[in-house]
Amino acid sequence: MSVRLSRRSALFVSGGAAALAAGPAWARQAAQETAQAAANDDASLAEAVDAYVKQAMAAWPDQPALGVAVVREGQTVLARGYGVKAQDRPGAADEHTLFAIASNTKNVTAAALAILVDEGKVKWDAPVKTYLPDFRLWDPYIGEHVTVRDALSHRAGFGLGAGDLLFWPNSDRTRAEVVAQAAFVPIEDGFRARYHYCNLMFVVAGAVIEAVSGQSWEDFIQTRILDRVGMSETVPLARLADPARSALPHGRVGPPLRYQGDMTRIAQSIVEVWNWDSAAAAGGICTTPTDWAKWMALRLNEGVLPDGSRLFSEDAAREMWRPNIIVASSPGPTAELPNRSIASTYAMGFQVQDYRGERLISHGGGSPGGISATVLIPGRKTGFCVFSNAEESFLLRALRSGIADIVMGKVDVDWIADSKTKEAEATRKSLAAAVEIDAKQRAGAPPAMPLDAYVGTWRDPWYGDIVISKRGDGLWLDFTHTPALKGPLEPYDGETFRTRFPDKREEDAFVTFAIQTAKPATATVKGVSPDIDFSYDYQDLRLTRV
Repeated sequence: MSVRLSRRSALFVSGGAAALAAGPAWARQAAQETAQAAANDDASLAEAVDAYVKQAMAAWPDQPALGVAVVREGQTVLARGYGVKAQDRPGAADEHTLFAIASNTKNVTAAALAILVDEGKVKWDAPVKTYLPDFRLWDPYIGEHVTVRDALSHRAGFGLGAGDLLFWPNSDRTRAEVVAQAAFVPIEDGFRARYHYCNLMFVVAGAVIEAVSGQSWEDFIQTRILDRVGMSETVPLARLADPARSALPHGRVGPPLRYQGDMTRIAQSIVEVWNWDSAAAAGGICTTPTDWAKWMALRLNEGVLPDGSRLFSEDAAREMWRPNIIVASSPGPTAELPNRSIASTYAMGFQVQDYRGERLISHGGGSPGGISATVLIPGRKTGFCVFSNAEESFLLRALRSGIADIVMGKVDVDWIADSKTKEAEATRKSLAAAVEIDAKQRAGAPPAMPLDAYVGTWRDPWYGDIVISKRGDGLWLDFTHTPALKGPLEPYDGETFRTRFPDKREEDAFVTFAIQTAKPATATVKGVSPDIDFSYDYQDLRLTRV
């Protein structure tokens, strides 16, 4: 597990921060009074959230832009942009600025299937094979029995991020190819045994929508959801996001490792680093604070549109929020951890948990150069979202929990200070790890074989071919379906080599060869950085020389 929060974690931060005890009593009292007013008055809520967001941005001065929206009782209380769309050019972010929301797309995909359930065309608990007869998985039993509900609940048995290299980073795979290759992705756990976050099965869910409706996923989302909800600023695919209207991606690309170093703009458009056409159902949507406020209001109103008609039924709305698998559990709140949940669960496209004694529905999303969160508190008919065009995960942590506490009128944790403390410790560990990685390479043993012995085509059953060739005096590695993952392959320690991808936006990998009959015959792969995003699922590759 990375020392940092995953940029695409679905988990809402619900523990690990001590209750606020420091500071003058009058200041704590004033903060609590402000929160109590915000919990009961729309104008006070908007003012309190706005002030908190500005305070958080001041604490993370490298953050280029944020988009924030708050809804209550079906009305937009706040929709606002903060900062600039790109740090190196003019252009303020506003409530109409497009952000990549990545995995927040998942609950829209679930809603699309809910529409088809209402129409009698899909059943939640019917096997996926009912709608995709040729569908197969590595485990034949699971392939036969995995249901639509399973596909939306991260409980098919795949490991964390399994199969993501089929579409992350930007890949040449089509949707049909991704679904077909799912048959070869290893399954590491029992069917419905434990929660493992899995984009791949949401791609499968999107294929079910296409097969049943006769429309592409994006056309269904556009005509059956976005148009009806009035989300005219939203696009279902990143390639449709106008760069002039978009909060452009930013991140830290080293040195020494990814997610370290100075903040920089990493693309001229969202699609440059986030072209998820082949996995759109898992993370394709780009939207604005104004539009997502409409979506949150719809979800809080259980599918009822402003004109009184329904996008999906009340039964479907409740079913999508019914927990299907436990994500995590704890003994519950304490005086030191007043926000800690007893149970975090996953339903269909949303996480469901208790938070300060209330039900909280949430999801996160992360793409290269952007992270986001949606938080709904149904008992208060209130929800909010935070969109970011940078990878400052601890800022998002502070905003998610801090705004939730404002909404609930319970401000007893300084989430900004606590997140800055945790960020500093994570950075210290990351930098120490980078030093250790480089030192080990300098002290590493030479490979057992001449470099020519490692040249060839290396094949993984689900990813495909990785080609190693000689270039000059060294080796060159090419992930053939992933344009960004091409670069030098250097000796590291014995039979372990490491990549040096010229595209510093991407994560390097260790490749370890096994020698049989006097030549390298198989190889395994893993990420170099301890902070690597889980979607670089190098560890699932099992390479064999062709």
